[in-house]
Amino acid sequence: MTFQLERLDHIQLSAPKGSEKTAREFYKDILGFMEEEKPKTLKPNGGVWFRKGEIAIHIGIEEPFEPLKKAHPAFDVSGIDALQIYLEKAGVSTKSDNKLPNARRFYVRDPFGNRLEFLEWQGK
Repeated sequence: MTFQLERLDHIQLSAPKGSEKTAREFYKDILGFMEEEKPKTLKPNGGVWFRKGEIAIHIGIEEPFEPLKKAHPAFDVSGIDALQIYLEKAGVSTKSDNKLPNARRFYVRDPFGNRLEFLEWQGK
């Protein structure tokens, strides 16, 4: 093979037209991502980009909009109990799941209905 996949560059999730403010309120204000400046050539498309460490999320505008029901990004976290409590206090509904061996995890829906998974591997 003459090529190699190096790393995941970013995840793109969809949102409806005009939802950039709502995306900022959730991804920046609640989850703690920093907003990244989009290239000038892409700004007319709408949407907003975020980064936290090595995690980059691009919120793209899609019309007609359809949220991800099952497909989702999964975030490896430490302190999952504290995160779940924090999100619930912030008004974000969480759904715990114990079906993955050696992991504690829960799901949330972003303001647009996209599914997000947060998990903490046990015994790392």
